[in-house]
Amino acid sequence: MASSLKNLSDFSHLAVKNAQDIKFGIVVAQWNAEITGALLSGAVDGLLKYGATAENIKVVEVPGSYELIAGADIILQKNDIDAIICLGCVIQGETRHFDFICNAVANGIANVGIKHNKPVVFGVLTTDNVEQAKDRAGGKHGNKGEEAAITAIQMAHIGASR
Repeated sequence: MASSLKNLSDFSHLAVKNAQDIKFGIVVAQWNAEITGALLSGAVDGLLKYGATAENIKVVEVPGSYELIAGADIILQKNDIDAIICLGCVIQGETRHFDFICNAVANGIANVGIKHNKPVVFGVLTTDNVEQAKDRAGGKHGNKGEEAAITAIQMAHIGASR
């Protein structure tokens, strides 16, 4: 597994653009709050690090990862937002529920981006266990929330250049 070899939040190889004047929406799942809270912190810190202002970051909580889809859609309908970051965590259990949720969330988030012609970034952890989630939410493999923030910045610049 490639992630076992490095911190995935190392952006030293990228020329990350400035986030000043970009309006971001962050939709974060309340389920698995310890993990999603760490993802949210990583995303906000990442945006601020690259020049975003707190007043240009709108955070909305939804009950779970499945609801990220509707949350992103509602924010894009009602706000002047340049990019959305969806943050959640689905941990494998003993049933096939994991497969259905992960598939629906991935497809739903992609479809919201297509519907609104805006970047809607997938920052959802889909792990086998809690330890893997912690490793990717500020642990030894970095923070997927920060990765999603960098992606949102880069994609918002693509959208602005149309």
